[in-house]
Order: sequence, then C-alpha cells, then structure tokens
Amino acid sequence: ELISGLRSKLQTLWEERELILSEARECAERGEELEAMVQDVCKPNEFERYMMFIGDLEKVVSLLLCLSSRLARVQNAMRRIDGNTDAEEKQSLNERHKLLSRQREDAKDLKENLDRRERVVSGILAKYLTDRQLQDYRRFVQDKTSLLIEQKDLEEQIKFFEEQLETLEKSIP
Repeated sequence: ELISGLRSKLQTLWEERELILSEARECAERGEELEAMVQDVCKPNEFERYMMFIGDLEKVVSLLLCLSSRLARVQNAMRRIDGNTDAEEKQSLNERHKLLSRQREDAKDLKENLDRRERVVSGILAKYLTDRQLQDYRRFVQDKTSLLIEQKDLEEQIKFFEEQLETLEKSIP
C-alpha cells in the first residue's frame, strides 16, 4: 500500500511538472515577444541592460533556491546528530552550514542588487512602453520568478519521493 501510495504521489508530481514546464514554455515565448518589442523601442545600451537583467534574474533566483535547498538539507542532517555521530561528521556539517549560510547571504545581496537593477530597467521601459505593455513586462518578470520557484520545489519533492520509493523497494525482499 505504501509503495502504491508513493507511486501515485510521484505520478501526480510528474503531471504537475509537465504543466509547469508547459507554462514555462509559454512564459519563454512571451519573453521572446517582449524582447523583440524592447529591442525595437530602446537604444542599444538600454536593450543590453534589459537583456542582462533578464539573464541575471534566472541565475540569481536559481542560485538562491539551490543554496536554500542545500542549507535546509544540512540543517536536517544537523538535527539528526546524536551521541552516535562522530566528531568529524559533526564538524563537517557545521562547516558546510557556515559556508552555505555565507553563500546564501551573498546571494541575497545579489538579489537586492538585481532588484535595484529591475527598478532601473523598469524606469527605462516606462519611457517607451504603454502602461499595458509595462504591466505585461512586470507580469512576465513575476511569472518567470514564480515558475522557477515552482519548478525547483517540484524537483525537490520528486527527488524526495523517488528516494523514499527506492529505499522502500530495496527494504522489501
């Protein structure tokens, strides 16, 4: 029953992933349309700023999500530390925790910088785009970020349930 339940949950998660990937493709198409429009109306240096921001948006959000996920796994491992855990493993977990915490703080700084750049890009686009087009741009940025977060969350859940299923299947003779 447990194996069947895990397989069912995985099937649901795989279907959700397909939906999100479809939404991501639609978002990418809107992004391409927006990019063409921005290129048509902006000066070359302004367009370059826009493109750098959009490229960095995905990188910074992905970095933050990755670091947060890795930090959460280390914190979970640290909670499982008990009297039987050797000192070397405890030290290793503490060092990884410190390193990942520092890296996540650095990534948060990058995100704050990215937010400032977004305001600059938004100001540039406000000179050229209609209110509706500007809303479309902002919705695109928001959707792109949301989809990245949803994708990462789903991948983590799928990985977790696949590991659970594999462990369970190996434990049954």
